[in-house]
Amino acid sequence: MAVKSIDKVQFEALLGGDRPVVVDFWAPWCVYCRRIAPAVEMLAEQYADEFVTVKINIDDEPAIAQKYGVEVIPTLMVFRGETPVGFAVNPGSKAVIEKFIKESLEK
Repeated sequence: MAVKSIDKVQFEALLGGDRPVVVDFWAPWCVYCRRIAPAVEMLAEQYADEFVTVKINIDDEPAIAQKYGVEVIPTLMVFRGETPVGFAVNPGSKAVIEKFIKESLEK
């Protein structure tokens, strides 16, 4: 199952849910974003019962990126409710992404 790209309305609805949300801030022109996408996809499938994973295209939704201070992509953020509990900029590998998510969810 592919990680779904969402818009502002969908994002706000997800934040009101009871599960943590992992957001991949990206853009289609970002080569590194495309390179880490398979790792994000694998982790989304592996941990589908623990958290929701989505993508937000910063070109389509610049207000969300600005609200959360996303200046460099790819940036991954973990949310509990409406509160960001962790972020990682330019994560280097699937292992680094997985560690970041686990540590964020322990907070």
